[in-house]
Amino acid sequence: MNPLETIHTAVMALRNHRLRSGLTALGIIIGTSATIAMLAVGAGARAQVAAQVQSLGSNLLIVVSGNVNQSGVRLGAGAVPTLTDEDAAAIGQEVPSVQVTSSLVSGKIQIVAEAANWATNIYTVDVGYLEVRDWGVESGRSFEPDEAKAGAQVALLGQTVAKQLFPDVDPIGREVRIKNVPFKVIGMLAKKGQSTGGQDQDDALIVPLNTGRRVLGSNQAKSRSIAAILVKVRDGESMVQTSEDAEVLLRQRHRLAPLQDNDFTIRNLSAITEAREAGVRTLSILLASVALVSLVTGGIGILNIMLVSVTERTKEIGIRLAVGARRRDILLQFLFEAVGLSVFGGVAGVILGLLAAFGFAHVADWSLIVEPWAVASAVVFSMLVGILFGWYPALRASRLAPIEAIRTV
Repeated sequence: MNPLETIHTAVMALRNHRLRSGLTALGIIIGTSATIAMLAVGAGARAQVAAQVQSLGSNLLIVVSGNVNQSGVRLGAGAVPTLTDEDAAAIGQEVPSVQVTSSLVSGKIQIVAEAANWATNIYTVDVGYLEVRDWGVESGRSFEPDEAKAGAQVALLGQTVAKQLFPDVDPIGREVRIKNVPFKVIGMLAKKGQSTGGQDQDDALIVPLNTGRRVLGSNQAKSRSIAAILVKVRDGESMVQTSEDAEVLLRQRHRLAPLQDNDFTIRNLSAITEAREAGVRTLSILLASVALVSLVTGGIGILNIMLVSVTERTKEIGIRLAVGARRRDILLQFLFEAVGLSVFGGVAGVILGLLAAFGFAHVADWSLIVEPWAVASAVVFSMLVGILFGWYPALRASRLAPIEAIRTV
């Protein structure tokens, strides 16, 4: 028999037992679909984490005030303002790997525009803030250095704020009031989406630092104090080394003794990203491993059914051997049957897995990422399962003695 005839015989044998073939392939379908779904969901989760952290800004370090001991009580980060504008300027000037810095003071504020009002997050920042955050201006412009230095009453609106205050008109050139002080809207920010903590980053109002201090009020003794310093590191430079250099500089500026704790905290967002991605990757591997166990279980089902098939068709095998069929033909026929079951299950499992991944991504509002290598690997692995678990039954069938097989009732 030529290979095509052998394949045709195998296909006819599977068609003659449709129900049994379908139930046998079900294990492969479940295993493959679970593998595809878990890999797709894992890739989508990693992309979601990366996108959320990336929305905060690339190559970003955040220096936060705090960690001060008062009367034996250690206060947490941000509890005491220990950073100043001068600290931010010094980091930008004296640490070569730093591209740009921005001081930051934030809070919650009620703003009014004509008949509308909205409670939003206010960020009083330097002109470098948008560059640090990789945040573009969709319409209008950002404030200029001269405006920031002079304390001009200008503002940038996030898209959520613009939608609430100016739902049907262009906000550029309009006026908003903060504590009865008028601010001219000069720009609307590009969409940012949610942060890693689930906060709407577009629900924001940005004003120059000096302007915000004047309007919001500040302690005269600490008029230069800020809540945090955002530091953007140059591409290709080490985030860890930059963090260490900034730490040394701030300790010198704050005149801290060698054994004295830092009165600030430096957070490396790249390290946070890597930690979260590592956690998601570990979970994906765990879930994929469970799915692969299901796939192997499906292979054991193929092994069982093929052994039953060999036993049921012993007389048929004996007759075919007696009339001239080669043992290799018998081996290939049963092997093709096993591989056919596993490939059918693999393809059906890929389709079912993609549908499941699409549904999960839709419910969780994640992007669906299906790597081509994952689909190809699932099909190839299912084929290997068919070969591995179908080899022994096929070999057993090919080694039957023709006379003994014919005598079998």
